[in-house]
Amino acid sequence: MKKIKTLKKNYEFKNVLSKGKFFVGKYIIIYIKENHKKENVIGIAVNTKIGKAVKRNRIKRVIRESYRINKEKLKKGKDIVFLWNKNAKITDANFHNINKEMLDLFDKANMV
Repeated sequence: MKKIKTLKKNYEFKNVLSKGKFFVGKYIIIYIKENHKKENVIGIAVNTKIGKAVKRNRIKRVIRESYRINKEKLKKGKDIVFLWNKNAKITDANFHNINKEMLDLFDKANMV
């Protein structure tokens, strides 16, 4: 199984957030920017105001797993940043809700 490439540096996140197109859903916000590589690179950020580390990490794991399952359907060559929508409740953060919304947002972005 291939490892998912991730954005790690602050400037990488800022580049995508400032120059990328964004798509807003009930739970997640997706920023997408062209990266001219042969694969997608993702970054996941959850604000510290959302909850303690355990809850934030759970949200990140669910988003990462949903992306992993759907990545074969997506177009390649993009930097993608996932942000948790601060208006969404953590209790609604189950895999099925996030997975369905992620597919809807990628469909809006013409990535499928």
